[in-house]
Amino acid sequence: MTSSGMNMNSKITFYEEKNFQGRSYECMSDFSDMSSYLNRCHSCRVEKGCFMVYDRTNYMGNQYFMRRGEYADYMSMMGMSDCIKSCRMINMHRGSYRMKIYERENFGGQMSELMDDCDNVMERFRMSNCMSCNVMEGNWLMYEQAQFRGRMMYVRSGEYKNFMNMGQSSMRFMSMKRINDSCY
Repeated sequence: MTSSGMNMNSKITFYEEKNFQGRSYECMSDFSDMSSYLNRCHSCRVEKGCFMVYDRTNYMGNQYFMRRGEYADYMSMMGMSDCIKSCRMINMHRGSYRMKIYERENFGGQMSELMDDCDNVMERFRMSNCMSCNVMEGNWLMYEQAQFRGRMMYVRSGEYKNFMNMGQSSMRFMSMKRINDSCY
């Protein structure tokens, strides 16, 4: 079975109003621009799988990780000031996790390799920031602050030379967590 086939049943439903009221839109895959389906979005229900939701179209801007559950008023709960404009389904990853993190943009400065969660880049690697990365295996959440706090960004296999290109203008990442089976 291919990795994309593992989450065929992933499903998130967005609602215009709090408490799952008003018009709704059901999504079972990546969706780059939801604005043509819903004017606003104040609640959602994740029935299966995990998703990242974004407050800008094309998977840009602030990001929020949504696992199975009900979010009756997630905008105030997460401090979102705008509505969801796009979402990305996160395929379950089986196997090992591996990522190289770099202190500066374009893979510059000190490099460290991760194969597990890191709650504090400064303490563990003596790195003052993480401003680029290369994900070799797995799905990861990167957090702006130590101890998996603050704004987050989802990364999957690929090179991320400059987080500013992803709508994360002033972000540095200080902790990283694997999206593993326990998240589903």
